[in-house]
This record gives sequence, structure tokens and C-alpha cells, in this order.
Amino acid sequence: MIIVKSATDLAGMRAAGRVAALVRDEVARIIGPGMTAGELSDCAVELMKKNGAESAFRGYRGYPGDICVSVNDGVVHGVPGKRKIRLGDIVSIDIGVKYEGFVGDTATTVMVGVTDSRVVNLVKVTERALEAGISVARAGRRLSDISNAIEQVAIGAGYSVVRQFVGHGIGRQMHEDPEIPNFGLPGRGPILKAGMTFCLEPMVNMGGADVKVEADGWTVVTLDGSPSAHFEHVIVVNDDEAEILTL
Repeated sequence: MIIVKSATDLAGMRAAGRVAALVRDEVARIIGPGMTAGELSDCAVELMKKNGAESAFRGYRGYPGDICVSVNDGVVHGVPGKRKIRLGDIVSIDIGVKYEGFVGDTATTVMVGVTDSRVVNLVKVTERALEAGISVARAGRRLSDISNAIEQVAIGAGYSVVRQFVGHGIGRQMHEDPEIPNFGLPGRGPILKAGMTFCLEPMVNMGGADVKVEADGWTVVTLDGSPSAHFEHVIVVNDDEAEILTL
């Protein structure tokens, strides 16, 4: 069942979204050559504490980190450690916070002195794919209209969309119904209603769509070693344009 949130719940989700966005933007701002993924995580944890929040990822289904940091061919769920960021890397950070009973979840991909135009384009296209999905998320549309809009932007640019990992509903829990694939035909699935809250998160690869999980049991990378980008927002469906809670 897809949950239509009450006004009280939406207020709580707006607050959680603001904290998640604040942490995301500050961590993204400090990313630079020589920093480790672990240092980025430490910064995120301090910001969460200062804002009265805690990590929604730590311990979730056994996850051992507080945020996810995925570099270059990393797709999602990268466990922060001692790996250093280098000039030319793309770094995806995924931030999840619990704040006053609600969850905020957001991601962005940061280019660290990237000069390869193919990589720059990949990152820009992935963000545009997210914007396309948000643009059709309005009451009266079908759920798969979101999926199709995301896919069309990605494949139209010559890239592939990760299929094993998807967007999702969100609220008091990290993952609520429904799952929201980043691919598919339009006009299918439930009819969207005002007050539904979703995480939309395209994961787009420069090469093939296939991925694998590394030996740590969490870090997902592209099977062919090609770069991958990831963006994510929490949105609320309205009768007209969706409200983004993690701007």
C-alpha cells in the first residue's frame, strides 16, 4: 500500500529533508583531493549531531557505515574507509538521517577537478534524469511515468540505467512502498495521489547496466568498471508540480 501522508507527517518530513540536505551540501562542499571517505563520513556525523539528527543508515539491514561514499565506478552503498579522493574522481555521497521520527534521504555526485567531458556529461545527464522524473510526479499520473521519464533521459544520452537498485517510498521508515524503478514503460502501476512521498534516485552508468557487489558485501560497482553517477531527492506528490523536500 502506498501511503498518503497527513499534514503532520509532511511537516515532519520537511524538517528531516532539510537536515539531510544541509548535511549533503556541507559534505559535498568539502570534498577534495587527499580527503578520505571516512573523513567525509565523520563530518556528516558531526553535522547530524549538531542538528539533533542521527544516521538512518548505521545498522540498517546491517550496514556498517553512517553515510555511503561511492567513487568512480561505485554505484551505491560504498562503505566509507581509508580510500583517498583523487583529482579527477567523481564522488557520490548518499546521506540518510533520522530526525524527530522521520527519515530524510538524499544523494549527489561531486566532480573533483574532472576534465573528461564524457564524465562531466554523465553527471549532468544523471541530474537531468532526476529532474525529469520529478517533473512528471504529480497527481493523476501513473507511477511508471516517473520511471520512464528517468530512463528516456539516460538512454537518450547513450547511457544505461542500473536495474537492480531502485527508488522507493519513504516516511517514518527508510523504505516504504512502492519500489520505483528507473526504467520501464509509461502508463503503468498505481495512480499517483497528492501527499504520496517518494525517494527518486537514478543511478546511471557510462557503460553497461550490470553491477556487482564487492567483497565487503555492500559496495556496489559497475561490472565493466565504467563510471557511474547517482542523484536522489525526497519529493511529495501534489496536484501540480511536486515539492522537493531535500533541496
